[in-house]
Amino acid sequence: MITLLRHVHRTYSIVVILAFSMLFYPFYYFASRKPAGYKLLNQMRKLNSFLVSTCIGVFYVFEYEVPLVKEQTYIYCSNHSSNFDIMIMCLLAKGRFHFMGKEELLNNPVLKIFFKTIDVPVNRDSKISAFRAFKKAGDNLENGMSLIIFPEGRINEDQYPPEMLPFKNGPFRLAIEKNIPIIPVSLTNVWKKMWDDGAKHGSAPGFCHIYVHQPIFTGDLKIDDADLLKDRIFDLINSKLVQK
Repeated sequence: MITLLRHVHRTYSIVVILAFSMLFYPFYYFASRKPAGYKLLNQMRKLNSFLVSTCIGVFYVFEYEVPLVKEQTYIYCSNHSSNFDIMIMCLLAKGRFHFMGKEELLNNPVLKIFFKTIDVPVNRDSKISAFRAFKKAGDNLENGMSLIIFPEGRINEDQYPPEMLPFKNGPFRLAIEKNIPIIPVSLTNVWKKMWDDGAKHGSAPGFCHIYVHQPIFTGDLKIDDADLLKDRIFDLINSKLVQK
């Protein structure tokens, strides 16, 4: 019975997500035409994330080690196990922000609006694509636009309960090169509400707990320290995850 209810909830969630995507699509389209509209674009996806989450009965509890500064440019690094993760990060991010994500998202009829404009697509199997993507993200950071990235590169679809995949180096080299503080974010129990896209285990309403670690400043680090920084961020995020 519980499994059936979870799959019913997943179907309902998909309907809600699609309905709000259609409702917001005209606003996304017009706001994405010029960089001057990117602030409105982010406000719209924050609002969309809030409304969708509320309607499907999923609520987020954020615990901060220290308050975040709205005017500060950050690189947000989070574990990734659910379709809720993007909505969570939209609600968490302060000020101006953009995502970096896999190139396949350009095939999504809604998300491609973002990844052709404000967000940065990357093909991690192509060194040229990765170079161009991180160059664009670096330019955005220099212009005061925070970056949201899931450094695992994808959701671990092979293991349930999920465990984090090894992190990619790119975000940590970028943080050091641009002297941008990193905020590690632990999405502690989100996988319990919807692992992956919910196809295998369904989804469930309830509270998701998000632990926001204090910023890790990179001003005293060198490029050669990127691996150590990557391992430090991995351990911090993993230390708060709930696997039982």
